Amino acid sequence: MTDTATHRTGRDVPTTTRAFLAQGGRSVRDEDAFVVRDVPLHPVRPHDLLVRVEAVSVNPVDTKTRQGLRSGTKQLGWDASGVVEAVGSEVTRFSVGDAVWYAGTLDRPGTNAELHLVDERLVGRRPATLDHAEAAALPLTGITAWETLFDRFRLTESSTGTLLVVGAPGGVGSVLVQLAKARTGLTVLGTAGRSESRDWVSSMGADHVVDHHDLVGGVRSVAPDGVDYVFTAHSAGNVTTFADLVRPFGQITAIDDPRGLDLYPLKRKSIAWHWELMFTRSAFGTPDMGEQGLLLDALADLVDAGRVRTTATSVVRGLDPAGLREAHRQVAGGTAIGKVVVAR
Repeated sequence: MTDTATHRTGRDVPTTTRAFLAQGGRSVRDEDAFVVRDVPLHPVRPHDLLVRVEAVSVNPVDTKTRQGLRSGTKQLGWDASGVVEAVGSEVTRFSVGDAVWYAGTLDRPGTNAELHLVDERLVGRRPATLDHAEAAALPLTGITAWETLFDRFRLTESSTGTLLVVGAPGGVGSVLVQLAKARTGLTVLGTAGRSESRDWVSSMGADHVVDHHDLVGGVRSVAPDGVDYVFTAHSAGNVTTFADLVRPFGQITAIDDPRGLDLYPLKRKSIAWHWELMFTRSAFGTPDMGEQGLLLDALADLVDAGRVRTTATSVVRGLDPAGLREAHRQVAGGTAIGKVVVAR
């Protein structure tokens, strides 16, 4: 650790931490799918916070990364809620003892550890009305939903029209429905299949819930003239359907990445296609990287005002190999509604 970091905490800062690592070549059913290791903590950078992690959530990207790990070990985890233990020399927004929430980056160790380093510009204050487990469900999905609505679509509180959320019961969809209703004038349609999924999407505030098995028929039954915006977590095989449902000059934002996607059917209506990846700002150190922390603060304000609620539906107690294995099992099943959280 840097001398500056030690000085600002008023005590020595650990140089290692216990981490919970995914092991390559293992099934989630294997007891050693995750193991405990002491790993080094890198020196605190000027903008870094050292956070004691109290809770994490498991996203589909976590399970896909673990499944693709053929050998060795990897420290997974992006979402986190915790308490600041130390700060770097140029930190201005946080102090030791602050409760924070955030989603990490692709190029640094993950949040599945007791202590974690993160750039303060990516961090927001934890909502005062949520505990750590409830808060850990929201950062990655909240950032993705926020950037979709307000950066990709450039919506405002005066925006009107119709938004179709494909994959509304999932982590991102659950937050996006709430944000669209809280901060825009859009009519929101969410897709779902099972009855419990439909109930969940309705509880998030969707104006209509349509069956994803008959997307065209379901949407046309409530929006005969089509929709203006589509958020999709399921693009493969749906581009022609979107071309049918989206009005001329409409917009689509996708978060999945099917290979060989053919967007030609969208041309006739001049439909815009956007990609959304919440890691882009941190991966490239963009000049506006700090917007990610600010939007988390704004999201915390909406949570504390009762306009957005946590999407945590399953909380596994025990931030350890057994707890992470159980959470990965639930998410990998593909039927989870909302978010699965692992907390101390």
